Amino acid sequence: MVAMVTFLSVLLGIALFAVVGVLITGVFVFARGGPTNDRWSNRLMNLRVATQAVAVLILGAILLLRHH
Repeated sequence: MVAMVTFLSVLLGIALFAVVGVLITGVFVFARGGPTNDRWSNRLMNLRVATQAVAVLILGAILLLRHH
């Protein structure tokens, strides 16, 4: 059980870094503007939401395992 929580904690860290990476990339694309913004802004927003959902699911699994 402890090994699983540790593994999920590492995955959570990776997921959070992914969220931050996508967020920063989206900010730079937005600041740049033009056709690059038109092509990538919606994709990056969807990717950010997906990575946040994965991070929340991992966090939920950690809390569930620690509770039991």
